[in-house]
Amino acid sequence: MVQMKKRTRADKGKRRSHHALVAKTINKCPKCAKPVAPHTACSFCGTYKTKSTVTTKANKAK
Repeated sequence: MVQMKKRTRADKGKRRSHHALVAKTINKCPKCAKPVAPHTACSFCGTYKTKSTVTTKANKAK
């Protein structure tokens, strides 16, 4: 099988333009200031948007 058209450097670059790695975003918990992924509850204190939502081992001990 023969290659029909050579893929140019520009075509390769355009195809690979979406392959760049992006660093993960990390926010701080408003209550305990531990690092938390956005739109997730804090695994340490169990708060989400300043509301206590999840029961954690730290909360049970108190």
